Amino acid sequence: MPERVTRRLARDLPELLSDEELSWAVEVDVDPVTAGRHNTRDILASTRERMDHHQWDLAICLTDLPVRANGRPVVAEADLDRDVAVVSLPALGGTQVYRRSKQVMLQMVDELTGRDGGGENRYGLDSKLSRILAPVQRQEHNGEHEADVRYTTTRRRGRLRLLSGMVRSNEPAQLVFGLRSALAAAVATSAFGLSSSTIWQIGDQLGAFRQVIAAVLSVALLVGWMILAHGLWEKRRDNSEHDRDQVLLYNTSTVATLTIGIGVMYLGLFVINLVVALFLVPPNLLASSLGHPADFTRYLALAWGFTTMGVVAGALGSSLESDQAVRQAAYGYREEQRRREQER
Repeated sequence: MPERVTRRLARDLPELLSDEELSWAVEVDVDPVTAGRHNTRDILASTRERMDHHQWDLAICLTDLPVRANGRPVVAEADLDRDVAVVSLPALGGTQVYRRSKQVMLQMVDELTGRDGGGENRYGLDSKLSRILAPVQRQEHNGEHEADVRYTTTRRRGRLRLLSGMVRSNEPAQLVFGLRSALAAAVATSAFGLSSSTIWQIGDQLGAFRQVIAAVLSVALLVGWMILAHGLWEKRRDNSEHDRDQVLLYNTSTVATLTIGIGVMYLGLFVINLVVALFLVPPNLLASSLGHPADFTRYLALAWGFTTMGVVAGALGSSLESDQAVRQAAYGYREEQRRREQER
């Protein structure tokens, strides 16, 4: 996701930055090495190396690394002496990522060049809505191991935005395409349910409340199974740089990512099963099996039964996936590499 956002920014920023005195050229350098960095200090140092290599005037790194300082999510940091900055995309939240990243990038350029008084022109970062949802605060530092300028959000509201950004970076809607064995097991079990009149009767007898509960439990079962079977639950280590809150953020984002991804799989499978049931099961056949007329709501119950069975079977199918395949499906590149490095 950082690469997609950056390439779009590279097309728009020259026009936004250029004025009567200066024209700008924006180049993009995708460096996966920064995925292994654990803090902004390391990323700023790596960014400076890339800047010297390309002979740029300024360099700003966009990363999906979630960063926190003193318990607050960090939106961006700038090292004014070395003309480099870093922007953490997860801290911008899970929605309107491009608009917010453009605001922060323009602000970082002002910080590095001193344009418009540096931190005075906020480009909407301090808008009324932002102050309500998760206000962004500017801080200056003089410490040896601190960035010169840091933008952070509040602890509680900013943490929620950071969490949503971490989930967005994992792209949970794409999860289903990486779990081929689980999807195959779910589809095969759904096809079996289509041919079983017993499943039809069970779906017909259960009320809507029980159907919803069963659907939620089937998704939760597959989420829990994947976490346990593939070691996706992160534990706090004595020699880890991450504190308890950081580990909690990673685990919460994992659960949210899997829940959304499997929820999307459930809905997609439900729609497919509903269409197949309407096409292959005549109303008179369904009515004879159920013992009463079959309207559209009966077909909904029918599709629900197939889908719930399929998702439960998907938990078994997910066991056939390798740990690497599951992590590639569940996480973005940087998060996958970070977890892989922790195992070494």
